[in-house]
Amino acid sequence: MRMSNRKKGNIIIFLFLTVLGTFMILPIYLAFVMSFKPVEELFVFPPKLYTLNPTFRNFSDMFEELSKSLKVPFSRYIFNSVFVSITATLLQCITSSMGAFVLAKCNFPAKKIINKIIVIALLYQSNVIYIMQYIVMSKLNMINTYWALILPLISSPMSLFLMKQSISQMPDSVIEAGKIDGANLFRICWQIIIPNQKPALMTVIIFAFQSSWNMQSGSFIYKENLKTLPTVIQQITASGISKTGISAAGSVFILLPPLIIFIAVRKNVVETMAHSGISG
Repeated sequence: MRMSNRKKGNIIIFLFLTVLGTFMILPIYLAFVMSFKPVEELFVFPPKLYTLNPTFRNFSDMFEELSKSLKVPFSRYIFNSVFVSITATLLQCITSSMGAFVLAKCNFPAKKIINKIIVIALLYQSNVIYIMQYIVMSKLNMINTYWALILPLISSPMSLFLMKQSISQMPDSVIEAGKIDGANLFRICWQIIIPNQKPALMTVIIFAFQSSWNMQSGSFIYKENLKTLPTVIQQITASGISKTGISAAGSVFILLPPLIIFIAVRKNVVETMAHSGISG
């Protein structure tokens, strides 16, 4: 009887997760389906979950529209997005790792207060501080520069929290052994602690790359040669309902890089969430 109840519980959990997973993957599926629908199928009501005549016309129209309307080469926008995303991701990993090590393994005044502030900061969306960010960037003369896009992404409460929770799992004896061998805190951080934080680092890379890749640069960048790909595609697709197909193709084009990175390191995400306590 006990085994029977356990099996029933497992079946219920499996069915629940299957339904939940279906709802989570449905937007991605619809994005791909919409990108391959011809124009006459995009406005069918009620909308269909499939396409009768799949076509690549939306993608070809997207690249054709981009080549006609852009003032700089299309490759420039791709470079801007890749450069900003990689730079912001790298700097966020460095700052989050160093800050998390100090918060997790070092004792100093106001440590508990700072940890509470970080947890509270998780409740706020980045849109809340857009105005403050613009004022700061304007005072620092960083409007229309790459730094206006990179600096706001360097500091992330979520990345700092995940790294702190992961580093907290490391025993203090490892740090004490490093100190006995003559290593300072900087060396202990980068040569002992961080090399053992691969799952957490992979999770931070996913979050950091996704936020930086999808970032709209219109608030801080007005020079055409500094705009990122999502901003340009949004400008083109906002010109009217006739660009719906191009908008669908652009959404898939922007979605692919973060999706590929997530699929490649998804196991690390599950492990990190389990250690951080978020999954519970």
